[in-house]
Amino acid sequence: MIRRASLVLVGALMGATAMSVIYSAGVPAEAAGASTYKELSVFGDVFERVRAQYVTPPAEDKLIENAINGMLSSLDPHSSYMNAKDAEDMRTQTKGEFGGLGIEVTMEDELVKVITPIDDTPAAKAGVLAGDYISEIDGQSVRGLKLEDAVEKMRGAVNTPIKLTLIRKGADKPIELTIVRDVVAVQAVKSRVEDDVGYLRVISFTEKTYPDLEKAIQKIKATVPADKLKGFVLDLRLNPGGLLDQAINVSDAFLERGEVVSTRGRNPDETRRFNAGPGDLTDHKPLIVLINGGSASASEIVAGALQDLRRATVLGTRSFGKGSVQTIIPLGENGALRLTTALYYTPSGRSIQGTGITPDIKVEEPLPADLQGKMVTEGESALRGHIKGQSETDEGSGSVAYVPPDPKDDVQLNYALDLLRGKKTDPSFPPDPEKAVVAK
Repeated sequence: MIRRASLVLVGALMGATAMSVIYSAGVPAEAAGASTYKELSVFGDVFERVRAQYVTPPAEDKLIENAINGMLSSLDPHSSYMNAKDAEDMRTQTKGEFGGLGIEVTMEDELVKVITPIDDTPAAKAGVLAGDYISEIDGQSVRGLKLEDAVEKMRGAVNTPIKLTLIRKGADKPIELTIVRDVVAVQAVKSRVEDDVGYLRVISFTEKTYPDLEKAIQKIKATVPADKLKGFVLDLRLNPGGLLDQAINVSDAFLERGEVVSTRGRNPDETRRFNAGPGDLTDHKPLIVLINGGSASASEIVAGALQDLRRATVLGTRSFGKGSVQTIIPLGENGALRLTTALYYTPSGRSIQGTGITPDIKVEEPLPADLQGKMVTEGESALRGHIKGQSETDEGSGSVAYVPPDPKDDVQLNYALDLLRGKKTDPSFPPDPEKAVVAK
């Protein structure tokens, strides 16, 4: 029997999917009926007619790719075909590092604006500063380019040069820099100390997430004495997903035992269960998890596990509600098929598909005046063609996904800090592990 490598994904977005590498034997498909093969012959006839008679010669590879994507998109929003470039991009994103410059950027006034250079990267070493505007890349103007196209131009093979033309406030003329690309590791976890509380923000679930989280926790514990440390805030807001094994490992970092998640496919014998092992990295300190409408899939696995097992109190607003699992099947010429093959379930046996995680303590994040009326609730239940969840209702899933840039204005974060410091109280905090809710 042929064995093939496949990837399991449970993410809302291609760039941030919950994925673990597994090796599974190919499952033999049942032979299709005669009527199916008859329909396939009709497809062949249509393809030949289009190829031969369309008003302008079509790109045949694009015709086939679009036909495949049409078939897959009719199944659900998360099944799709990836050509070689898309598949390579996915591998790069989930690995958490790439050949590049090391800058966080956005688009402003048709120019690429540097939000910040990442420490100890080629851009930082070359003198790129926050607030710089990139007007040209290798002599080509960035005006008219999409942000993703500009980013693609700045990425490239390690040890290859790139010339940037920068416009800097206060400089009397453009600045030209030649920078040599190097391996850039994308930071998966950001952390800081909020006086007597450790703050952990998981940005995405890549191969680096658990190692980054472990280092962050150790750094916080080394900074704040154990008798002064009130607890931790685990911020999963605006996190659309990541690697499945990393979601399990992140959950396990705060647990001593118990089931983290189970996946159930078309056949009962395909059910898989993933359990936590002993060793709480935080030494059982109180924990609050923050979620909002931007928390999806792998984030929901973590929030659901810590909530069901009563290890943490979940605070914020309803999460996105993506509870399906995709398998990545390598195809010829380095392309790949992303196919929904299962749903995942929290330790209590609930599917969050189309419903999301409901926080123990609901705290709305006020929108600034300039965003009021402009942000809408996003959720799995609103996606056309989504798989209807077993507990899905008309209420649906998701909520507004907004986090203030300044922590002082962050109502949800400050509510969590007040709970940990005893300035606020709630029946849901602290949770009682002895009352864990698990499937019977």
